[in-house]
Amino acid sequence: MALQNLLWQVEDGVGLATFNRPKVLNALDAQTIEELGQVVAEVEAGAARALVLTGAGEKAFVAGADIAAMAQMTPAAARRFAERAHGVLARLEALPVPVLAAVNGFALGGGCEVALACDLVYAGERARFGQPEVNLGIIPGFGGTQRLARRVGAMRALEMIMTGDHYDAARAKEMGLVLDVLPADRLLPFVKEQARKIASRGPLAVAQAKRAVVAGADVALPVANELERQAFSGTFATEDAREGMRAFLEKRPAAFKGA
Repeated sequence: MALQNLLWQVEDGVGLATFNRPKVLNALDAQTIEELGQVVAEVEAGAARALVLTGAGEKAFVAGADIAAMAQMTPAAARRFAERAHGVLARLEALPVPVLAAVNGFALGGGCEVALACDLVYAGERARFGQPEVNLGIIPGFGGTQRLARRVGAMRALEMIMTGDHYDAARAKEMGLVLDVLPADRLLPFVKEQARKIASRGPLAVAQAKRAVVAGADVALPVANELERQAFSGTFATEDAREGMRAFLEKRPAAFKGA
């Protein structure tokens, strides 16, 4: 897989994708979105049991879309750009493995929207979040109006989107946008360890748990509970479940195979 704007590696079952355009604060352009799609395809094919996203350098996770490129877009081109990004982020969100974001700096506009498509978001102390598109006379176009409202509630989402303000990491944690805030030098090691921990669990169980939580959030509680019952009973048909319970009773680590 030939990548120009992302760095990609897999270690101990954990894939690490690093947005690597530090001269432009890792801004998203069409090429970067395409490459993120390639990384997602690798994980869809089974390359990793967990995925971590972060940004190169000390200043930015992803500081939004590439404004120089966007400034030349017609409405039709903007629609195509948004559709490509929506498609990739929908696939990222739907991965059966956990997706963790290590937000090491600015996560603005499209960068905030990438983080919102992740399951678990952790921030460094210097991280800044925002949807500042109104300052450009546009609105979020990569799912921000929808995922942000679902993550933090409609009123907080409207405040962030309509003011275009930046929020520091502590405020982002307070409003539920991130799980925890860590010193910059501890952020990526901590997130990678979290990913390794989850990757060591039963992969089929992790996938079903993620599906039950995510799908259940958009339906009525009785329907969501039925999704859980189906997933719960389905795991009992797996070799991983038999191995996990045997390992518990035998007081040894389980050797899960994803089967």
